Amino acid sequence: MEVINEAKRYIDNARGFLRDNARKEGGIYQDSKYVKIAGHTAYSGVLIALDAVLPEKGSRKSVEWYQKELSTIDKRVLAHFMNVYHHLHIGMGYDGDPNAKMATIGLQDADKIIHWVETRLEKKTSR
Repeated sequence: MEVINEAKRYIDNARGFLRDNARKEGGIYQDSKYVKIAGHTAYSGVLIALDAVLPEKGSRKSVEWYQKELSTIDKRVLAHFMNVYHHLHIGMGYDGDPNAKMATIGLQDADKIIHWVETRLEKKTSR
């Protein structure tokens, strides 16, 4: 389960950037640089996990590709992925949105996706 440990490490690092560097005051992060770093880091962790269970693809994958693949496997996980995409990747990673509630929701959905991948990989190896 090395891939799961790696994905969790990314999420932990993202939480660390927010906790240690982004300076939360009254539910708002004060340093958008670390909000952006945390958003990109967490989103990357989710993609690492998903790549372990989705089909191989030779070239760079788009968000549309992940949407299509997840829509045929599990619509609930697709919903979590879309939240992660909007909250972590776009909102935090690109826009530096300082809303701590948005970060919390995105990170919780990231945890759910990684847990889902972990469960699928465990079932696959126990066969």
